[in-house]
Amino acid sequence: MTSTGESGKAARRDSLADLLGGRRGALDATAPPVAFGLVWLLPGHSIGWAAAAACAVALVIAGWRVATGGKATAVLGSLAAVAAAALVVLYTGRAEDFFLIRLLSNVASGLAWAVSVLVRWPLLGVVVGAVLGQKARWRRDPDLVRAYGRASWVWVLGQYTLRSAVFALLWWSGSVWWLTVAQVALSWPLIAAVLAASAVVLHRSLPADHPGIRHPRVEVSATGQA
Repeated sequence: MTSTGESGKAARRDSLADLLGGRRGALDATAPPVAFGLVWLLPGHSIGWAAAAACAVALVIAGWRVATGGKATAVLGSLAAVAAAALVVLYTGRAEDFFLIRLLSNVASGLAWAVSVLVRWPLLGVVVGAVLGQKARWRRDPDLVRAYGRASWVWVLGQYTLRSAVFALLWWSGSVWWLTVAQVALSWPLIAAVLAASAVVLHRSLPADHPGIRHPRVEVSATGQA
């Protein structure tokens, strides 16, 4: 029989990478922009063909996701993002503008995550709590709220702020080639690093006797009810 202490330690070793995934989303976000950049870099620098290539790749990925049981909302969201980027670049005629929506979405995401920590609803806790089926139960555990808040700052600074700064600089310089490279470098490799770093911060922020993220410690009321 496994002791309570041993089960608590096992729970605390839960991998955020396993819980949150990331590789699928990274592919969805990376492949269409890479297709755009590679086709645009061909002789002629055709924005039309580049936009068409990005949309075609997005459609192929969407079809694959649906065939393998992917969520319709996630598939439609990815398609909409690529379609919007294609419309923007076709309208402006500036190839670097294909990455503009991606830049703005990272700025918005960074702000949202920062605000969530300040109002004590850290988004890392919201996401992990939903994945674990806890709903908002984790918020009744002050230690978890604090730990999720500290770990969420890793996402704000290590992912969204870094991406926003890099994309903004490259977009301003009009470097489509380096924007394409950055899209790859700042996708799954960065997500993996942020997941690992936030997991360390999360677990180290919990008291030594805490049972782990799967088992929020609900404060006991004066009547002895949890």
